[in-house]
Amino acid sequence: MCRWCHSAHIQPRDTIAMFEEDELEAQLDELTRHNEIVRRENELYQSYLDRNIQAVSNAEEEDRRERQQKSRGRKPKQVQTLTMEQKNEIASSELEEVSKEVEETKRSSEKLIDTLKAVLEETDVRIAELKKDAYEFKRDIVVGAENFRTGKTMAEKVIRYMEDKLRSKDSVIEKLRLKNATLKSQIQKVAAQLHQKEEMGDVLHYIDFHQLQIENKQYIGKIEERNDELLKLKMTTGNTVQVLNNLKRKLNNLIAESEWLKKEIKSRSELCKKIKDDNQQVEDEICVEAKAHKRLSQQQQDSAEMPQVMDYVKQKAEMYELQQAVSNWQRKVEISEMAAKSALAQAAKV
Repeated sequence: MCRWCHSAHIQPRDTIAMFEEDELEAQLDELTRHNEIVRRENELYQSYLDRNIQAVSNAEEEDRRERQQKSRGRKPKQVQTLTMEQKNEIASSELEEVSKEVEETKRSSEKLIDTLKAVLEETDVRIAELKKDAYEFKRDIVVGAENFRTGKTMAEKVIRYMEDKLRSKDSVIEKLRLKNATLKSQIQKVAAQLHQKEEMGDVLHYIDFHQLQIENKQYIGKIEERNDELLKLKMTTGNTVQVLNNLKRKLNNLIAESEWLKKEIKSRSELCKKIKDDNQQVEDEICVEAKAHKRLSQQQQDSAEMPQVMDYVKQKAEMYELQQAVSNWQRKVEISEMAAKSALAQAAKV
């Protein structure tokens, strides 16, 4: 009973403690959020002060002088806080500054992106030119300038190839120089016209301004058309480069197959030459054997009256058979003689 009473006394205290702990955690979260809001406001005010430090310094200096003049005989004032209008003004000012920074960053990023795109396009063009030069060098020098007899590259073709490349580069440089001079002259003319318009800016009328706007719109339209054409040309160039890469790949495969066929033709030619030599040797041997056969045929005709070999073989076989029969009869005679002798001996004993 006391145990139940003890537990009944403890349970309300634990509940109160848990309730107080939850309330403290809620207050702590609220204070944390409030501190975060105050911290952000302070960062905003500090940014505003950093942007307008000179004006704020002058205002503070004037306030300090006024307080020094009015401080005698008066009670000190309480600390002043910012009103809602002032806070709104500061926030609006910072928002405008941040928007300006974002726009400036966006413009600089777009400019940087355009620059990088131009660099990439120039790099792609340069890579294409290098691939073309490498292919031409391989075609004209590595393969075309090879001496089929010695297998070495001819120096005259290499020197001629380099001289042609240098002349083409010089012509390109000359064209670019002329184009650069033309662009410089155009820039000078435009600068002179702009300077003249600036000097005559007071007599610029509304009609002229309206006409310039119309020309500007026309130029913008032309620029958009040129951009569309450039985009189409880029797409066409991309497709062309893709097709060119496929053709280059096929060409490399055909070149490799051609080299393999050259080696195969060379080996087959050597084998054919060897077979021809063997055929010539066999023909010579056939001629020799034909002559020997003819000679043997003549000898056979000359010796047609002589005994044949088969007759000799048959006579030899008959001789062997007769010799065998003779040896058999001799053995039989010997056996008969021995039997007769044994019979005489027995008769003598009797």
